[in-house]
Amino acid sequence: MGNEASLPDLCSTFDVEEIKRLAKRFKKLDLDGSGSLSVKEFMSLPELQQNPLVARVIEIFDTDGNGEVDFKEFIDGMSQFSVKGEKEAKLKFAFKIYDMDKDGYISNGELFQVRLIFPL
Repeated sequence: MGNEASLPDLCSTFDVEEIKRLAKRFKKLDLDGSGSLSVKEFMSLPELQQNPLVARVIEIFDTDGNGEVDFKEFIDGMSQFSVKGEKEAKLKFAFKIYDMDKDGYISNGELFQVRLIFPL
């Protein structure tokens, strides 16, 4: 996960102490010690097990598309949930939740699919 000097380079949203805390959390979740998190490892968190969007969020975190989330992807993804995160990045993240086919548009079908997850 790199040396301490490279920690601030990972993400401008978090300070060094926050990145260290996230690194501890990441290591704890990385049950197989592979240096990346699978969907199964994410789902080991009880608070995520009942969240219907977890798989979609993990898919968005996984920017290289290899099916797992490495530490850089984890930090970048977690920054979307930080109060210090950039508004535009948060909007893009929210858009990606709905844009399931990744074509840059939200179709009626995609809107309906997400709507089914969160009925009124």
